[in-house]
Amino acid sequence: MGHVAIVTDSASDLAPERAAALGITVVPLAVTFADASFKAGVDLSTEEFWRRMTAPDAPFPKTAASAPGDFAAAYKECFDGGADAIVSVHVASTLSGTIKSAEVARAMFPEREIHIVDTMGASMCEGILAELGVDMARLSVSATEIARVLTERRDDVDMVVALDTLEYLKRGGRISGASAVMLTLLSVKPIIQVKNGKVETVDKVRTRGKARERVIELVTGRPIQRLAILHTMTADVEAFRDELVARIPGGIDPAKVTIDTVGPSIGPHLGPGCVGAVVLYEPA
Repeated sequence: MGHVAIVTDSASDLAPERAAALGITVVPLAVTFADASFKAGVDLSTEEFWRRMTAPDAPFPKTAASAPGDFAAAYKECFDGGADAIVSVHVASTLSGTIKSAEVARAMFPEREIHIVDTMGASMCEGILAELGVDMARLSVSATEIARVLTERRDDVDMVVALDTLEYLKRGGRISGASAVMLTLLSVKPIIQVKNGKVETVDKVRTRGKARERVIELVTGRPIQRLAILHTMTADVEAFRDELVARIPGGIDPAKVTIDTVGPSIGPHLGPGCVGAVVLYEPA
């Protein structure tokens, strides 16, 4: 059985060093602050992104899909490195044009085997599935079967995040200024879910503590196979992890739990201080 390479994009929020250790190739999305453009995870680290994002009077960043040329370069590197096939795991096609770029790049390799998986999610929804793909590739599972399983298992992935501030939804044009002011005065913390390619508000609660409790309630309804705690530079994220893990039905292997900082590709839409989780549930 030939070697299968796993590729994803920077919207997966996989830290570069972790992706490298797993052998996952990460294609960067573009991030622009005013007239300064960067490739996420390449010349703009997650830490530097948040410094820029939260600086006084900072311009609101814009994100753009990876270019087809970046995918073509990544695919070529994988094949040159000995891969016989590629499984490319990406942010939802409903949320980004990244998959279109991947499809354009795939057409540049008509004689090679490249499978593109739409995770219908973002952040560690991609990352967890990419890691699952690595596990399967190490067992010499074929690229066709890996792509099939990842497409099937995306239905078992859920992402729930509590926002700490409405300022960034307002700055991104996703909520009116008047609504943001009113909800802020009421100390409302929206809870959003990314599922089936859609971003939806699933609840609005008062206070940070109640928001975190609601996230835990929403994600611990069934046994969890893998868990990624998400945060945007949130100081007490370890305590949130411990509380969530303690509530998982049947418990979970600590090796299957990570804490991941949301980076430049997704962070502009969430803002600082948020916390949440991506879960891969045990198959029904």
